[in-house]
Amino acid sequence: MLFHMPARLYFGSGEINNLKLIIDEYLKVKNPVLVTDKGIVESGLLTNILKLFPGIKIFDEIEPNPKSDTINKIAKEMRKLNPDLIIGFGGGSPLDAGKALALLGTNHGSIEDYEGKEKYKNDPLPFLAIPTTCGTGSEVTWVSVITDVNRKFKMSIKGPKMYPAVSIVDPDLIKTLPPKIIASTGLDALTHAVEAYLSKPATLITDNHAVKAVKLILGAIEGAYDDIENHHTERENLMYGSTIAGFAFGNSDVTAVHCISESIGALYDIPHGVANSIFLPHVLSYNLPECFIKMATLARHIGIDEKDDMSAAKAFIQKIKALSNRLGIPLFKDLKIGKDQFEIISKMSFENNSTPSNPRQLEQEDYHNILENAYES
Repeated sequence: MLFHMPARLYFGSGEINNLKLIIDEYLKVKNPVLVTDKGIVESGLLTNILKLFPGIKIFDEIEPNPKSDTINKIAKEMRKLNPDLIIGFGGGSPLDAGKALALLGTNHGSIEDYEGKEKYKNDPLPFLAIPTTCGTGSEVTWVSVITDVNRKFKMSIKGPKMYPAVSIVDPDLIKTLPPKIIASTGLDALTHAVEAYLSKPATLITDNHAVKAVKLILGAIEGAYDDIENHHTERENLMYGSTIAGFAFGNSDVTAVHCISESIGALYDIPHGVANSIFLPHVLSYNLPECFIKMATLARHIGIDEKDDMSAAKAFIQKIKALSNRLGIPLFKDLKIGKDQFEIISKMSFENNSTPSNPRQLEQEDYHNILENAYES
């Protein structure tokens, strides 16, 4: 079995303070640029970084579900600067955008030209990932997900050279996240771990990371949601769980939850973590007949004491549903997406590259049924 994770990872509270040392002495670059979003700029999280790197060029136009036209526009300006490092600072969107821009820093054309695996001719620029939410996993994966605005389709652009050269995962960077972001990004990380464990390409190594991530995330998310600033242990465990969930799904795959959430994100700009949070229990219910034994294993690891595997698996799904309700995750119907849209959503979900990784076979009609079942509950 293959397990690949070449990113150099710095993990722990205060690690962001080593940024200049990492850039100067390890990466040895002179002309970095920074990719983020306007919310990060307004939050003040960049204040100390800007003191360390006065005059650094900041591209802060990245939106949720980063768009191909935004990436292509920034790439044209960025190429004129001839940077030698791309720093992605923020949630999953700035990190995915940073990877895409690292690729376009050394390769001609538009980001749409590179959809798929290893379509780049030249190695991308070095990329440094600094996550500020607890759900992305992008800091330890080789994939950049960008929305093609013409097709309204989320492209996966990937290759072994797209792993970050360095990732700094500092739990203190999420101290000021509002509870609703903790909820959606934390459950996004849980989705990564659970899907990695249940997906067809799962291995012994990815299973070990996935199970550990599930235990960490479910043990920490409520305390972090209640008081992220003062619950240091929960904050650290949530970020640790998110990172090793990235190890897991980055080396196995995701399943139908992501197929649906990526379709909805591309079509209606729904935040990725929110969509994953909504559909996780419903996809688990669909997959139950095929993988209730593995679900029961997860249930017992988090303290669900049911001797019968099917009962334990069902209790695991109910725990996730109850947790989503406790954390204020909206229902599918709350997204105001009409049922007349189910056909296009189910079609796009079925066409997603991760559909074959789902543990139970799925046809387009099955996706449609999952959407129907999720709408009211």
